[in-house]
Amino acid sequence: MNAFFHDEKPEQPSQALPQAIASSSSSTRLKHQVFLSFRGEDTRLNFTAHLLKALKDKGMNVFFDEETLEKGEQLSQALSRAIAASNLSIIVLSVDYASSKSCLAELSDIMHRKDTQGHIVLPIFYHVDPSHVRNLGGSFKTSFIHHESNRLHQVQRWKTAFAEIGKLKGWHIEGGKFDRPETEYIKDIVEYVIKKLMSSKFRSASAELIGIDDQKKTILRLIEKEDSRLIGLWGQGGIGKTTLSDVIYNEISYKYEDNCFLLNVREKLKKQGMESLRNELLSKLLNQAIHVDTPSIGSTLIQERLSNKRVLVVLDDVNDSDQIDCFGVKHFGDGSKIIVTSRDRQVLKNGGVDKIHEVKMLNKDDSLQLFSTFAFKLLNPAADFRDLSNKFIAYARGSPLALRVLGSKLYKKSRKEWESEVDKLKEYDQPKISQILRSSFDDLDEVEKNIFLDIAIFFKGTCKKDVEEILSCCYKGAVCGISNLIDKCLLDSTSYDGGILMHDMLEEMGKDIVRKESIDPGKRSRLWSAKDVYQVLSYNKGINLIQGIKLDMSQIDNLRLDRSIFEGMINLRVIFFYTPGIFWGERSAEKLLEDQVDSVSLPDELRYLCLDKYPFKSLSGFNPKNLVVLKLVCGHMEHLWNDDDHQSLVNLREIDVSGCKKLRRDS
Repeated sequence: MNAFFHDEKPEQPSQALPQAIASSSSSTRLKHQVFLSFRGEDTRLNFTAHLLKALKDKGMNVFFDEETLEKGEQLSQALSRAIAASNLSIIVLSVDYASSKSCLAELSDIMHRKDTQGHIVLPIFYHVDPSHVRNLGGSFKTSFIHHESNRLHQVQRWKTAFAEIGKLKGWHIEGGKFDRPETEYIKDIVEYVIKKLMSSKFRSASAELIGIDDQKKTILRLIEKEDSRLIGLWGQGGIGKTTLSDVIYNEISYKYEDNCFLLNVREKLKKQGMESLRNELLSKLLNQAIHVDTPSIGSTLIQERLSNKRVLVVLDDVNDSDQIDCFGVKHFGDGSKIIVTSRDRQVLKNGGVDKIHEVKMLNKDDSLQLFSTFAFKLLNPAADFRDLSNKFIAYARGSPLALRVLGSKLYKKSRKEWESEVDKLKEYDQPKISQILRSSFDDLDEVEKNIFLDIAIFFKGTCKKDVEEILSCCYKGAVCGISNLIDKCLLDSTSYDGGILMHDMLEEMGKDIVRKESIDPGKRSRLWSAKDVYQVLSYNKGINLIQGIKLDMSQIDNLRLDRSIFEGMINLRVIFFYTPGIFWGERSAEKLLEDQVDSVSLPDELRYLCLDKYPFKSLSGFNPKNLVVLKLVCGHMEHLWNDDDHQSLVNLREIDVSGCKKLRRDS
């Protein structure tokens, strides 16, 4: 049995239905709001009937296919047109759903439109196990065996669509005495559908969007005001400032002549410097390579070109009010909007922000839904886990980051394992988010812990493929380890540039773990603080415990390197000495001084050697058999190796010696 809900007749919207829904069909030029697919014999007289009534009560016109299809019209063609003319499909997957060829044909059509046209699909697993849907098990296996025995050519297509919908997030209604009443599920479903229909883009269900609709509307209203040119999003780490600004950016960026989203400004400024990052922004907005090497944008031509542009810019994670002005926002044209996110409200005030919006914690209902999308891959918790789910919701205190990490950690775990995790958190009177994150780190295996710490300290923001190649030469199973960390929400990967991302709260947790290894920096596994690195190298305190060193050379005075400075660090795998913005000028002073020798003794375990302005004449004596990346930008080498050095470069994947003006030959 099939039904679709629509707004076919021109009539005034019901008081119960928001005006935005009533007008949504005209804005998207689709005839129907919702298409409903279900097996009539299973649910027509109970759950589906109640769901239809609830939708009617919200002002939706709901009627069954026999009421709307003209006599003589082929059912499949009419339904296919109805699906095509709908914004959203709800599929009630009941125990005998797969026994119906017409239901499977509908499902196949719906999933095809999801893949090709972005059609939104919301599954309801009604008294069936979602894993049986994904894996074609239980009663569904019997149904497909029967279809195959009849040699129907469509069966493989049906099976593929059926397995795919089993992977989508939806509602799991188990039934039984431990589950909630169906009326509560129906209330949640109807509210969720209304939210989706009120969204101007009708996006597919996404965990990132849970609980931010109201805040998004508030920001959009601010953007519409003429006196809100510079808008600040303020809130603590992990609360969702970046997610909220990203959703808004994607929704309205098409309205502006040019736009740019600068992610992780604070982090990028450490690596690139202000000039490099500002030039990146200006180049994007003006659609050509721009090089400004002065503290302010002094070029009158560039200022005038910017003033003629109506742009949208997001500056994410700003921690200094001067940064806002340095990016040249005062030169952007009339009607431009700049969104700035920060943890520090005073930074926004001092930066001249017109309006500040405090990003709120998630409420209990939204927290439960977000947690469930990671813990169960559903929009609601399993009935017999609801009590424990509520305990984790209380511990997370509305933090999206904590909810994602906790949910991912508990996915597919037994009730006993859930109870054990609750006991761990009970050790803290009022567990902080950092303690919740630390408990997830503690559960990793040794390889995953090392990968996590390496990325937190050395490779955050680096291309995922490059990190996999480097760490695969350090640990067996590194690619799998990175994938596991992404699954546990301890890492993320971006579609913008393929880089590996890590929330700065997780990064700081990783650094804190290493700090606690020893009060003596020379006895820690990884070094990144300029003060610690300078102390260890200046006084030759490095020992075999050190696995990696990262140094921002703009943060130190001159450092004299003698030939034996790295000799005691036999397990050193990463040397990462960099100068922010080195490509944008040679004004920075020489910080590394060679001690009147031609080369430095480097450990054979090195996988990653990045040493800007390398002061020695060569790498002679170093065996690069394990080396994956070699970067010696603006170095003073005359050659890499001597003629009599027989080097094996079997693992080398990248070499960069740009700016090495004295380099004569590779040998």
